[in-house]
Amino acid sequence: MDTRYTGPGSHVVQVPSGADLQAALDKAQPGDTLVLQADAVYTGPFTLRAKDPGGDWITLVSSDLAKGLPAQGTRVTPADAAHMPKLQASYESVVRTAPGAGHYRLVGLEIRPGPPRSSTVGKALNWMHGNSAKDAAAPLSAFLENLMVFGSSADSSLESLPDHIIVDRCYLHGDPAIGARRGIAMNARTGAVVDSYISDIKKKGEDAQAISGWNGPGPYKIVDDYLEAAGENVMFGGQDPTIKDLVPSDIEVRGNHLTKQLAWKSGDPSYQGTPWQVKNIFELKNAQRVLVEGNLLENNWAQAQTGYSILFTVRDQDGGAPWSVVQDVTFKDNVVRHVANGVNVLGQDDDYTSQQAKRILIANNLFEDVGGPWGSGNLLLMDNGSQDVTFTHNTAIQTGSIIFSDGKPDPGFNYTDNIAFQNSYGIIGTNRGPGMSTISVYFPGVQLRRNAIVGANASLYPSDNFFPHSVAAVGFVGASGHNYRLAPSSAYKAEADDGGDIGVDMDELCKALDEYGQHLATAVQSCGSSAVAMH
Repeated sequence: MDTRYTGPGSHVVQVPSGADLQAALDKAQPGDTLVLQADAVYTGPFTLRAKDPGGDWITLVSSDLAKGLPAQGTRVTPADAAHMPKLQASYESVVRTAPGAGHYRLVGLEIRPGPPRSSTVGKALNWMHGNSAKDAAAPLSAFLENLMVFGSSADSSLESLPDHIIVDRCYLHGDPAIGARRGIAMNARTGAVVDSYISDIKKKGEDAQAISGWNGPGPYKIVDDYLEAAGENVMFGGQDPTIKDLVPSDIEVRGNHLTKQLAWKSGDPSYQGTPWQVKNIFELKNAQRVLVEGNLLENNWAQAQTGYSILFTVRDQDGGAPWSVVQDVTFKDNVVRHVANGVNVLGQDDDYTSQQAKRILIANNLFEDVGGPWGSGNLLLMDNGSQDVTFTHNTAIQTGSIIFSDGKPDPGFNYTDNIAFQNSYGIIGTNRGPGMSTISVYFPGVQLRRNAIVGANASLYPSDNFFPHSVAAVGFVGASGHNYRLAPSSAYKAEADDGGDIGVDMDELCKALDEYGQHLATAVQSCGSSAVAMH
């Protein structure tokens, strides 16, 4: 999907501070650009309405786009808010689409909750969200279920869904004290969120997502964003589609920073005292043809769940979508760090009827600081019979098992060219012992070779693997300094099946982090100064 902004359309309309933005939206025609005054406040909610078809865009843009905001391809931050018009609402959503709306582009806007509609409501919101009596007297923003809604479960046909909606260099946030449940409900036919910043998405007792979609077919582009949410930072599925046989498809997630605030973690010195519902970072419950590449995913702990950070877990969520599937997924060139556990693959829904999860590739990722103070430290959970999952060329610094298996076997599983730690159990399944006792039952026909299994007993595993006795024996350039490249003297250089190094190829990883993201490679010590040269 081409998300490039090429400048104002054929007709430019100034919408100054104090003007009726909804009236301007209602009058706008394809090709119009509505220029909103930087730092002015526009109070909604606002509805993007269906217009005459034709393919031209209606654009909402900040008056400071050219003189104060970053150029396209560069992510905005809260520091850019002074150059952004403020769109806000105290009820419903700030921006929503009417059935059939299409070709809207929003550039350089701040999207936020407005003030409560009364002081009594404000105090009630404080009380509901666990704030103190002192805080309850302070003015707060309203709590919104969604900041932006592009399509919804009310849309029962593809034709009623919005089409071609782009959020570009926008800053969306919930209230710091009471949060918001969702940044963007992404159920358009074609949608994108690029170079944007979404934060303070959190709720007590319910999942909250920065971006979530369940009733739109895609394609979707989520590139170079900061995405902060307590429940799941990004999720597809999680509610049954209203449209029969719908599976969100053709999803591109590149160059994003997905994280949770440590101020939400009990026991952290910065903890603010509110037990937000913390679950996962990235989750697919119903999705296909998904590419997740060049992202930094960090800070996920055991709280409302066990803390698996990446979930490919097919779910017919409420029993009304037995076609639900997770398939044709590539997760590559990412850094996953400071998390309780790594990846959870669920082959089939264990509550309702679903299709089988299949053809999932997890390749060339760095998993660092998995477990310890964050949780149990398992790298990979294989549960209930997936098909054709490949885990290859990954490096993991984890405190728990490499693989834990449960439920039905996982045919077509491949585990090759990885570096991970045996710890207590290595590869183990329910009612089985470590190593071949588990492998022979849960992974029929497995390809398990050319892996460095640190600290393992060689007798437990197939012979075509390596068993360094310690992290020092692996030969990292500097594990204590978080540099997980293999040194020239390492015994595992050029020993992979493809002739490369065992474990993650840091050159490829760092290039992806820098190419698709906001110089994410600079946040990864293994990349060093090479990130600048590769950009």
